[in-house]
Amino acid sequence: MTVKELSDRFDVQVVAGEKGLNRPIDGGYCGDLLSDVMANAPQGCIWLTVQGHQNVVAIAVLKEMAAIVLTGGHEPDPETVEKAGVEGIPILAWEGSAYHLTGLIHAAGVRNSDG
Repeated sequence: MTVKELSDRFDVQVVAGEKGLNRPIDGGYCGDLLSDVMANAPQGCIWLTVQGHQNVVAIAVLKEMAAIVLTGGHEPDPETVEKAGVEGIPILAWEGSAYHLTGLIHAAGVRNSDG
C-alpha cells in the first residue's frame, strides 16, 4: 500500500508533503517519545503520533519513513508543514485515535517484518 492509497482508503487528510504520496508503506510505528521512535521505528514505516512540531520531520527523514500521521485531531505547526514540503515527507491527519487507525491498517495487511 502507498501513502496515497492509505489516505484514500481510510479518509486520512493529506496536510503536507504531497510529492511523497507514492511512497510504499512497509509497516508502522506508534509513539510520541522521540528518542524511542529514533531508536525503534523501522525504515519505510508510517509513524502515528500526536507530535506536530518540526522535529518529527527531521526524525522521519533520518529514519527514511514513508509518512507521519498525526492522530487524535492534532495538527502540525506551520513550520512543520513547510519543512515536510521541502523534505517530501507526507504528513497526514486523522481525527480518531492511533489505536483505531492502527487496527484498520493492520487489518488491511500492512505489517512490519516482525508481524
